[in-house]
Amino acid sequence: MDSRQTPSPNAVLSASLRLIRSHRRMRTIDVAAGMNMALRSYEHFESGAGRINLERIHRFAEVTNSDAHAILAALAIGSPAFALRCADNKLATIIAVVLQEFDEEAGDAIADLDARTIINAFTKTLKDLADQSVRKDAEAEAWLAERKGRLMTPARDDGSGDA
Repeated sequence: MDSRQTPSPNAVLSASLRLIRSHRRMRTIDVAAGMNMALRSYEHFESGAGRINLERIHRFAEVTNSDAHAILAALAIGSPAFALRCADNKLATIIAVVLQEFDEEAGDAIADLDARTIINAFTKTLKDLADQSVRKDAEAEAWLAERKGRLMTPARDDGSGDA
């Protein structure tokens, strides 16, 4: 049995909201005002107290320019970091839009797909995305390493007092 404790959905929500708000360098009072909420009500929401409110999550995402679907996915997978990781690129919202289009195009044929095919397709696609991200970072590092040698660098002080 896994000895790790799974955080409650409310704790994940609270951590997700705080991470995103901090990432955006916003104060609680600014987010509360943007959501048209009293500061105390917003603080209650951000603390994860009470019931999870979908409408407030979507308003929070709008005010912080983040991904409401990633916040909801973070609840399902128990990862506040996922909500933060998707805040800028809107990964979960993109997936939701693609699923909506898939539903419209494939319709009832979706029911005929077997689980193994779906798992394999998503696993391959997500692995390819992760590989692309790593490759992109490596390419950027190689580009910088190749070119930064052309920059002027200050002379080293050898400790003799002569500069």
